[in-house]
Amino acid sequence: MIILKKRNLPLLIATFLGLLLFTQSTKAQEIEGALKKWHKVTLKFEGPQTSEQAAENPFLNYRLNVTFTHTATGEKYRIPGYYAADGNAANTSAEAGAIWNVHFLPNKTGKWHYEVDFKKGKWAAVRNSQKIKSAGFMDGKTGNFTIEETDKSGRDFRGKGMLSYVGERYLKFQNGEYFLKCGSDAPENFLAYNQFDGTFKTDGHKDELVKTWSAHAKDWKKGDPTWKNGKGKEIIGAINYLASKGMNAFSFLTMNIAGDDQNVFPYIDYDTYDRFDVSKLDQWEVLFEHADKLGMFLHFKTLEHENQGLLDNGGTGLYTKLYYRELIARFGHHLALNWNLAEETGDWTANPPTFPLDVAERIRLAAYVAETDPYKHHIVIHNGAWFDGLYGENTKFTGASLQTNKADFSQVHKQILRVLKEAKAAGKIWAVACDEPGDAQHALITDAEDPAHDNARKNGLWGAVMAGAWGTEWYFGYKHPHSDLSCQDFRSRDLFWNQGKICLDFFTKNNIPFWEMEAHDALIATKGDYVFAKPQEVYVVYLKNGGNSTLNLTSETGNFEVLWYNPRTGGTLQKGKITSIKGGSKHALGLPPNKKEQQKDWVVLIRKV
Repeated sequence: MIILKKRNLPLLIATFLGLLLFTQSTKAQEIEGALKKWHKVTLKFEGPQTSEQAAENPFLNYRLNVTFTHTATGEKYRIPGYYAADGNAANTSAEAGAIWNVHFLPNKTGKWHYEVDFKKGKWAAVRNSQKIKSAGFMDGKTGNFTIEETDKSGRDFRGKGMLSYVGERYLKFQNGEYFLKCGSDAPENFLAYNQFDGTFKTDGHKDELVKTWSAHAKDWKKGDPTWKNGKGKEIIGAINYLASKGMNAFSFLTMNIAGDDQNVFPYIDYDTYDRFDVSKLDQWEVLFEHADKLGMFLHFKTLEHENQGLLDNGGTGLYTKLYYRELIARFGHHLALNWNLAEETGDWTANPPTFPLDVAERIRLAAYVAETDPYKHHIVIHNGAWFDGLYGENTKFTGASLQTNKADFSQVHKQILRVLKEAKAAGKIWAVACDEPGDAQHALITDAEDPAHDNARKNGLWGAVMAGAWGTEWYFGYKHPHSDLSCQDFRSRDLFWNQGKICLDFFTKNNIPFWEMEAHDALIATKGDYVFAKPQEVYVVYLKNGGNSTLNLTSETGNFEVLWYNPRTGGTLQKGKITSIKGGSKHALGLPPNKKEQQKDWVVLIRKV
């Protein structure tokens, strides 16, 4: 028997209370996810009870980071976390709670160790100071979990791994596959959807542009995700439709408070730039997670022209840093994305300037995003002023998101070649995509207006790929139905999506090593046609108007087979009258195999036997 003396009671009570507080501050976390390689793992911590509108701002004055270490290799990732209200806000619309989340994307099987860093202080979220004090609760907590091999395959990105810039002209998955994209760049206000939470739908800010996506309700499938007892089917159906057409990318603005639409932003309202709408962003995540499973690349257009001076007058200050940190914390774990730092970027060389930043500020922003993003996703920017000053090893930009301004798409091929050449000369190879081919007024108009889409196909689609672009996304002109702001039905361009898939199929199904090929247009005799080649192995020739042309193979040796592909209808490779040629001279390729369509565009595959 232990006899307690009265004078020891205060000490025992203090010890008991201390143990109680210690237990509360180390509340065991929940680990959600399949615990497989390339699958999202979420750590949910019980932290301080707070809310979106709390006097002590949970988004700005707390900082959650978790460091994950692979115990066998020592590889480390420091992952930013975020305030998640009740942890189920997508379904509850909660604005308050005590749950804090971290999303981790493990790239290796085996045991992972984690350590939590949870701090509190003025502007803690955007400060790296070591003087910021502990916030208690889960700070310092450690743990382990074990990751097994992925069980996914096919289009599902969880069977491929993270898509990354690897110092080449094409992005590469961790399983070794290179990526060639085609998809929709419009509507830019894709996320202005009436079933997302938020007051943007009824606040008088261009409410007529808010979307229902009702045309795609039929494309939602049983088993697909929803939120709040069935919401979200239409927008989920929209990306289902694009995927069903063989497309593998779509883009969206995440901020257009001062822009053309004014209905897409991550905040609780139009005027508060340091507090985020937790439930709305959780609902975005439902959509993006489904996109991973469909094999759909996410093009985050983080600002548009009118918004580039909204935060910190365009500088990389408190609000700008907080905005990008929140995007990265919530969505950086997705497997295939790029951060586009400015869509329709302005021209600081104009008089007066149409952009509040100089090139140095753009470089600073890219550096902050690269430092904050643990996965080092591809960082791009649109052209307003050209890309001069952003090239080279001294910046974190890894490519361009190219816009052109000719209705017939005639600039696409030559401008891609220009960017690739200039970037290489400056010391860093860029990965370049043409994400707004055409011009602002017209670009990719509807099937009803132009069912053949000849210029889009010839000059835009094939013009980009044959120049060495890693893909295209398609803008819808503002002077036409289903425009860049008004479109709610991707079937308005159904016939063109077929042509995009035909292009992708040619390269992927015929094992064309596009990542090792470059433009060699001077080798074809007909002006304006394209040649894309890996010398000594394979040549792809695009004849815009068919006919018989001559290919210069004087530097080659050996025999080559000659096969034809129809870029309008696709299908299998076909043989013409000339089925083989020899290296060492210039050779006529013969006429296309379909006599009735010999003056239309054709692709010729010349491959070493």
